[in-house]
Amino acid sequence: MTIKRSKIRRLLQSPETSQRVCIKGWVRTRRDSKTFSFLEINDGSCLANMQVIADHAEPGCDGVAELTTGSAVAVTGALRHSPGKGQKWEILAEQITVYQIAPETYPLQKKRHSDEFLRSIAHLRPRTNKYGAAFRIRSELAYAVHRFFRDQGFIYVHTPIITGSDCEGAGELFRVTSLPPGDFRKLDDVSADRQDFFGKKASLTVSGQLEAELFALALGDVYTFGPTFRAENSNTRRHAAEFWMVEPEMAFCELSGNMDNAEALVKHLVSHALENCAEDLDLFFRFVDKSLPGILETIVSRPFARISYAEAVDLLKQSKNRFEHEIAFGYDLQTDHERFLAEQYFGGPVMVYDYPRGIKPFYMRVNDDGQTVAAMDVIVPGIGEIIGGSQREDRLDMLEARMAETGLDTSEYWWYLDSRRYGSVPHSGYGLGFERMVMLVTGISNIRDVLPFARTPGNIDF
Repeated sequence: MTIKRSKIRRLLQSPETSQRVCIKGWVRTRRDSKTFSFLEINDGSCLANMQVIADHAEPGCDGVAELTTGSAVAVTGALRHSPGKGQKWEILAEQITVYQIAPETYPLQKKRHSDEFLRSIAHLRPRTNKYGAAFRIRSELAYAVHRFFRDQGFIYVHTPIITGSDCEGAGELFRVTSLPPGDFRKLDDVSADRQDFFGKKASLTVSGQLEAELFALALGDVYTFGPTFRAENSNTRRHAAEFWMVEPEMAFCELSGNMDNAEALVKHLVSHALENCAEDLDLFFRFVDKSLPGILETIVSRPFARISYAEAVDLLKQSKNRFEHEIAFGYDLQTDHERFLAEQYFGGPVMVYDYPRGIKPFYMRVNDDGQTVAAMDVIVPGIGEIIGGSQREDRLDMLEARMAETGLDTSEYWWYLDSRRYGSVPHSGYGLGFERMVMLVTGISNIRDVLPFARTPGNIDF
């Protein structure tokens, strides 16, 4: 009788003793006695391994002594209580099928490896405890994003990856072209644009916000969740060229409601991880950041502090800290400023709002003072900014003025302006950096280590 494959995670959660099971996975370790071999098998479904006892006299266990770390196998046998220490359950093997024996050159031997080394073998690092746990948590957080917005009645919108507009106006775009490199170099920009695939300049998107706004002004509350791209030559721990953004847009919503939703999302994601990823999180609590449990508990249990940008600048000026970057009204807050506010002054997340208009994009609503915009950032310990958002400029004349002020060609955004021309309403939205969310929950300090395959300047391996 064929036995259906079982996941180790499910077996450990609700085992039935004496049942015959089949697991498929990779050998973590093998130790031998005179008549038995003890295998630790992991199938990626959870942090725990399953111990397998293989009797050398069992016909189906021939060749078990040749298995090496990294070898791929299927094990069929009886699940039973383990009399040994360190594990509650084990499988008494009846049949071991070998898919492949890994050579001795397998780089993930039983020892601790540095993050730098593991980045060089990113195709294998999910097999380690740390990275297996990190990417299972990432998966759970992605599910929790969709659950949060679905439960609140949001509609999921797929926005374009290839776009003809620059949402942020910063110009840090990856050009998309079908022209051969030789032809492209011979053409000036105008003629190249006309002869290119789309008949105009196209780039990878830096945000799905503008398109999401259009849907919010038709369907109410929407969100988009997908990859975005920025050609910024930055090698910091927080930046990557390809990353994922969660971007909700809410119609009939002003800045305060936007801030409420952003706070609720962060709390929901952290709570979901604590409730559903306990085993994996424990690894990070013990070996990555011992202060992490307290940080996460503070996030879910306390309201986020809220202060204006002007108040934040005053607090930073009055502090006795020596900051790397200048503190003055009109300058954007830097990571050292943000982390001081979240980690030292407030001891938890803080939301900063009403930034100077000169340092923010064209689409943010200008406040009545004419000097600031209805922008907000969510700042968390260990990371700094994790969310940036705003109430959008819903007045056509003011939006046109802001676009001219920032040097944008309004004719390229005629469709966006139409949304203010026909039935414009107050609306708001924000962007959550998904990788930064994973960093917050796990305590991992480098964005390269929460992306399955990081794309950064000079690095596009795998």
